[in-house]
Amino acid sequence: MIHASSDLHRQLDTLVVVPEYERRLRVLLEHCQRNLPSVDEHLIRRAFRVAYWAHRDDRRASGELYISHPLEVALIAAKDIRMDDVTVAAALLHDTVEDTDLSLDLLRSEFGNEVAAITDGVTKIGSVFEDRRLGRAENVRKLMLSMASDVRVILVKFADRLHNMRTLGAMPPEKQLRIAAETQDLFAPLAHRFGLHEVKTELEDLSLKYLQAEAFKEIATGLNAKRRQRERYIERFIEPVREELEEAGFDFHIYGRPKSITSIYNKMRRQGVELDEVYDLFAIRIILRTEGKQGREDCWRVYSALTARYPPIADRFRDFISVPKSNGYQSLHTTVIGPGGRAVEIQIRTADMHEIAERGVAAHWKYKEGGGDGAAPQGAPAGAGDARIDEMYAWVRDLLENPSPDDAGEFVRQFQLNLYDEEIYVFTPGGDLVTLPRGATPVDFAFQIHSEVGFHCIGAKADGKMVPLSYRLQSGEQVEILTSKRQTPNPDWAAFVVTHKAQSRIRHWINERRRKAVAHGRELLDKKLDRAKLAPDEQTLNKLAADLRFTSSQQLFYEIGSGQFDPADVVAALKHGLQTEAPAEAPTGTSPALLEVDEIDFREDARERGGGRTALVIEGERHTDLAVEYATCCGPIPGDDVFGFLSKTGVVKIHRKGCKNAPHLFVDHAERVIPVEWSRQKDVQFSSTLRIVGEDRVGIVSDMTAVISKSLKTNIRSITVTSEDGMFEGTIVLYVSGVKQLRRITKRLGRLDGIFGVYREE
Repeated sequence: MIHASSDLHRQLDTLVVVPEYERRLRVLLEHCQRNLPSVDEHLIRRAFRVAYWAHRDDRRASGELYISHPLEVALIAAKDIRMDDVTVAAALLHDTVEDTDLSLDLLRSEFGNEVAAITDGVTKIGSVFEDRRLGRAENVRKLMLSMASDVRVILVKFADRLHNMRTLGAMPPEKQLRIAAETQDLFAPLAHRFGLHEVKTELEDLSLKYLQAEAFKEIATGLNAKRRQRERYIERFIEPVREELEEAGFDFHIYGRPKSITSIYNKMRRQGVELDEVYDLFAIRIILRTEGKQGREDCWRVYSALTARYPPIADRFRDFISVPKSNGYQSLHTTVIGPGGRAVEIQIRTADMHEIAERGVAAHWKYKEGGGDGAAPQGAPAGAGDARIDEMYAWVRDLLENPSPDDAGEFVRQFQLNLYDEEIYVFTPGGDLVTLPRGATPVDFAFQIHSEVGFHCIGAKADGKMVPLSYRLQSGEQVEILTSKRQTPNPDWAAFVVTHKAQSRIRHWINERRRKAVAHGRELLDKKLDRAKLAPDEQTLNKLAADLRFTSSQQLFYEIGSGQFDPADVVAALKHGLQTEAPAEAPTGTSPALLEVDEIDFREDARERGGGRTALVIEGERHTDLAVEYATCCGPIPGDDVFGFLSKTGVVKIHRKGCKNAPHLFVDHAERVIPVEWSRQKDVQFSSTLRIVGEDRVGIVSDMTAVISKSLKTNIRSITVTSEDGMFEGTIVLYVSGVKQLRRITKRLGRLDGIFGVYREE
């Protein structure tokens, strides 16, 4: 470990850099000069030379010199995120403390406190995610803590993760799955919350490339095959709009852009359609080069001209200029009917709005003292005075307010909900705007105003009318909260509030009330026992609680403390030596989490139909001696992208990579994930379930069974149909050999008269 600057300088004096990396440094500096508010070129050159020397003996999994990675991370920071030269320098150095002989103190003496602090923050994040012993909630919390100190830490981490995803192909398959799942589950939605649209989109698409390889390839190939046709259509759509806007004197840039592969994939899954049935595969963006009030007015004038030519779809209009999103995003969104009856999405914004839309919180960063609209938050670096930065720090602090949540999984779930939620905008009686996630209630609104308002909320009005506390607020409503000092939170509120702040405050209040009741109950019982001259030990009390049908002694104390159970009954039970056998069934109130539910492998009969032959290649080899089961949560069949998960009993469970449980398994139990692929065996059959929705008419069931059994020669295991109000919903379990056969069946059923949708059950 090198600690002294003099030792480092001696090493740097004789350093010879390969010309290719000198060239790449020049490219980095060009982007810095082009995109950053100010550039200390000497700082960045020194950071590069130190990083080059520190990583001189290191190579990446691809075989190239390791310095290529910090160079690319710094280029992303300068070109895509565009914070400042300190961030670029920290990006160049971000792996030096963790992976080389350089110490953090040496970096601090060479580059100052800011560069060292950011580098240290990124190092700590990396070590947290590499330590598989830490739980997911702890990983998320550490990530949040890094943001609470300096937002630039997470921005460098975004750049680091983006380059790692771009080069993920050099990693082993099990690492690809873990890193892709972690990126999809956490880093992409967090980039969305920070307003980094391009970074978020690329992270999502790269994650999908590894988690759903077949679907990704199918969409990418399909888009590429029709690229020329799509470009011609975009030009046909744009040309008359361009002419009209030029005649009106607007200074603008108009272009078409394809929708991301992830957004197309999600739409295909959501609507149960194929790629050629998704019509709005692209969007048009119009960027105006006017600013301020004039820019906002020009956006509306362009919208008026556009919709005069192409009819808009009324329910697809969104005004994010008058009411920006919480990350500062502003734009007008609409969808119009273009030539040939195609739906085309349109975004209209100014150049300033576009800068914020693409770079989010990074675009709000200001460095001149007092340059922002609000005071710098406590703990933020000097000059971070922008109001949006204040809001970001407030959001982080709010999520961290409960440092030890009772349920780690709930913490993660709430964190992720707060990342991606759509927003509504409501007003206080004084006219102040409050942003809430869609589905928020008056209780959420009350806690957003102040915790004390939430604690004492007894009623609410929306636009002057009384509404229930569980009412789902709508954008534009004026909300008034009625309070009473005697009111306390109702535990039932936890069932309908949606914001993290409301849920954490209510949960904390419930836990505190329970803690006090348990302590009070223990005190009351001890007094009764003292009077009766009884002194049972903890083991006896636990046994007695079970005999009295409590789930634990703590539950016994709680019910005594809350007045639901008389402590005299405990004394009487001890005196009389009450011995009650444990009930055969779980007592009322027992948590379902304490009961073990046996899983039934509904595919057992399908495997028997295959004569016991394996349809899988596990870790590159076919095995007949391994116990293999197919996960019932996602129902994999040949053709699906799958992975194996080694259970504690030694059974290899096969899951689809798109399974709802896959992110949890990849992130928390990566060491038990096994590479698996389908073999070429053709005669193994599997159960798969289709859900069908349509118009209830005479003969619909016989038509469906005729298509499946007679026309497509497929065996039906079971069929269930229910109908109501002229509609039917059916579930059909089939025996199929793989995804291709299932898709053929789905398409044929979808052509039947009266069928509205055919979906594979997840």
